[in-house]
Amino acid sequence: MHLLSKSIRFALGAVGCAALLAFVSGCATSSSGPAVGAALSAGDRFQSVEGPRVKSGLDVLAEEGFSRLAGRRVGLIVNHSAINARGEHLLDLLHANPNVHVVAIFAPEHGFRGESDTHVADDRDEKTGIPVYSLYGATRVPKDEHLEGIDTLVFDIQDIGARFYTYIATMGHCMGKAQEKGLRFVVLDRPNPIQGNWFDGPIQDADLTEKFTAFVSMPVAHGMTVGEMARFYYEYHNIRPELEVVPMKGWERWMYFDETGLPWVNPSPNMRSVNEELLYTMVALTEANKIVSVGRGTDRPFEYLGAPWIDGDALAENLNARNLPGLWFMRTTFVPAVNDITGRKFDWKYQFTGEICHGVRIVVTDRHRIRPVEAGVHMLAALLEVGGEKYSVDQLRGLVGAQWVLDGLKRGEDPSAMAARWRTSPEFLDFARKRQAVLMY
Repeated sequence: MHLLSKSIRFALGAVGCAALLAFVSGCATSSSGPAVGAALSAGDRFQSVEGPRVKSGLDVLAEEGFSRLAGRRVGLIVNHSAINARGEHLLDLLHANPNVHVVAIFAPEHGFRGESDTHVADDRDEKTGIPVYSLYGATRVPKDEHLEGIDTLVFDIQDIGARFYTYIATMGHCMGKAQEKGLRFVVLDRPNPIQGNWFDGPIQDADLTEKFTAFVSMPVAHGMTVGEMARFYYEYHNIRPELEVVPMKGWERWMYFDETGLPWVNPSPNMRSVNEELLYTMVALTEANKIVSVGRGTDRPFEYLGAPWIDGDALAENLNARNLPGLWFMRTTFVPAVNDITGRKFDWKYQFTGEICHGVRIVVTDRHRIRPVEAGVHMLAALLEVGGEKYSVDQLRGLVGAQWVLDGLKRGEDPSAMAARWRTSPEFLDFARKRQAVLMY
């Protein structure tokens, strides 16, 4: 944390905007951090993370005997990712604790079990009989009647570090409701899986804030944990319930999730590895126009990019010619399926289900050099060049966040120059200052 703090303070001091540009670019180029990465050899890193090194907020809470929740009537905002280092779920741990009463469960996008890619219905947990209320269906905010008898809301969901990944919006909505109803709000912190040293992307247009994919002003990749994000909401967006964050132990900002020793679960059906979480801040920028598949329904979501109408050779050649750090693009074909890898049939259809898609497989060759958001704008430029009139960016403002970026793409502007512009903008510098003030690690 101290290395990062010094870097930000330097960036915002006499050197100003140019220093912040160098800092953010440096973090994205060497994501282990400007100094930490140089201090640890590969052997040192391997040795340092043998076994479960990091303790999540849930692990810390359990170590304390759940004393912070003693005598409380609790509503859990959770999904399948709320597990400790042994894979035990928060609901099961609290249900077995006579000092805590779990009244209700509130499920985010993808549902309590993390298996859905469509709207989620209310349900009931089979094991405990506790009602499960959907926050991704008819409502995205807990209803008053579902909060009856609750004095504390507990949030424990694994985020992936992207503005438009909706779990942090769910947390913000629930914090606002807790403030309205006078409820205590407890966040069990978890790692930012694409590590916490870097943040990047244009700050979204003002009229997009409070949307489910743009809850408050921030770049595409925010570089915070959920606990830090809760503090960010509290300090700078006037969302102020009685807030308590249970911090992790042992997590450092340079760590990717697979360097923590914590058990992996897919945070959503199409998020299956750290590389895919990293590529999400690049490849998902094109999802809203519905004319390109990002690999949903395949074995490599967000590692595939294509469509039946795309010239895969031309797209691979265009992207590789851009010399994007840490990335290589391999021409490929793929077919989005109607069944998942277990053989279960989906209740929904992904883009181009059952059709042969031509395009690229996006290979991460060095995740310490990749600049995924900038690479994502290059990807949009390549699709415009290869797709011609077939491809459009007009529907992408909600994901990219800024109309000026889309306008620049349509004019053929250099994506790297646009990245330099957003990194030196007053809005980005303001976010950097605020973010720095709420960091816990």
